[in-house]
Amino acid sequence: MPTIRIQDIADILIMTFLLYQLYSWFRGTRAMQVLLGLGVVTFIYFTTRFLDLYMTSWVLQELGTVLIVLIIVVFQTEIRQALYRFSHLRHILDSRRETQHSQFQDIAETLFRMASRRTGALIVFQGNDSLQDLMTNGVAIDSEISPQMLESIFYNGAPFHDGAALINNGRIEKAACHLPLSVSPDVPQHLGTRHRAALGLSERSDAVIVAISEERGEVSLVTAGTIRLISNPTELIMALDELLRSEVEAPRITLAQRLFSNLLPKASLLLGVCVFWVLITTRQGQITTVTAPIRLHGVPNEIVLLRTQPEDVTVQLKSMSSLAPAPSKLDLTAELDASGISEGTTAIRVNHSNVTAPPGMIITSISPSSVRVSAERKLRKSVPVKATLVGKLQPAKSSLYVRCEPESVEIEGPYSQVSRITSVATEEIDASQLRKGKDYLKNLRIPEKQVSILRDTPVTIKLSVRDKRLR
Repeated sequence: MPTIRIQDIADILIMTFLLYQLYSWFRGTRAMQVLLGLGVVTFIYFTTRFLDLYMTSWVLQELGTVLIVLIIVVFQTEIRQALYRFSHLRHILDSRRETQHSQFQDIAETLFRMASRRTGALIVFQGNDSLQDLMTNGVAIDSEISPQMLESIFYNGAPFHDGAALINNGRIEKAACHLPLSVSPDVPQHLGTRHRAALGLSERSDAVIVAISEERGEVSLVTAGTIRLISNPTELIMALDELLRSEVEAPRITLAQRLFSNLLPKASLLLGVCVFWVLITTRQGQITTVTAPIRLHGVPNEIVLLRTQPEDVTVQLKSMSSLAPAPSKLDLTAELDASGISEGTTAIRVNHSNVTAPPGMIITSISPSSVRVSAERKLRKSVPVKATLVGKLQPAKSSLYVRCEPESVEIEGPYSQVSRITSVATEEIDASQLRKGKDYLKNLRIPEKQVSILRDTPVTIKLSVRDKRLR
């Protein structure tokens, strides 16, 4: 049984809160059904992984990547709305909370007058959520609310008649807007496109929509995916006042009311998160031993490293979750700071901070706890280049000699090695095959293991005429 820490309790509560927020935002929308299906697939994935069903868990893992991309593409509008609701900055940046309620009486009386004449209408009152991505193809009006304006917009045969009008900040902001249709199977069959559009917008935002039916002459109030039939102007005024004024004068809710409201979905989500926590912590306590090579950084420029003893360390890791990678996939490195070393032998301690543990694992021990680094002063000098000849020159070429270009190169390395090097030899070349006027390219041989030649191009070997003064 895994040990429960305070961090684990906080982890469970935070995840439960986030899942409940998702549930609240997407409840009643088609995205909610997809989220539930995704949750079932995730549960099956963890179960198959726990039971070591390798093929099934691998297929679900690969399928999960594709599903996430598809969900982002298909439900980008709902996701954008959810992120907008999550942002508390909107209460500071938005100025939409100016009163638009003084016109409720004129609006209600006008709408019922239109309903009596069988004039269809669709009016949207914007709440806190942005409707920019949900209401499309609208025509900007920015007009004061008046009975004459409302009746002219929805007059039969008028250009704006079939769309929705948006009321925001106490003004008619747009007209002829298109709204997303509801795809809920519970919508009554007798409702037309106008009411389905009102339901679709209410499912995706906190807007308040009033719809008038041309066929029945009824006034309906649509909020949060529900339709309420309104019988008279007074009832509509009170409903609009309650729904829209509550955003400004919201009653205070105690902490206990927040915790125990909607108790069933909260308890279900908490139980689900606890089950997943148990599944992903089934490997808690498993010890894994890994060999990590040592890598030194920050070596002073005037110092050359000779050797490190040992060259790697043994790291023991403790798994805190079944999501931790398998031992075969662990690739650890001990990063040690060598900026403080000097000539001679220096001991450097190895701490847990020198090795980065993968997610879901913690380091329990590192052995050995220190390494010994041998270093020496760096020396750079110029030495002549000598061609390594195999055989002898032909007798006819006795007046010629073998010359290298360049005649000298710079070498660099530990002082004890570089100081005793007098020349650098090339790769072997057959002297009998040399021809005058022809160039031969050969690489230089590294004189010592830790000595480097500050030249990365081959040396040119050629036959040259010997100076008569030197004969």
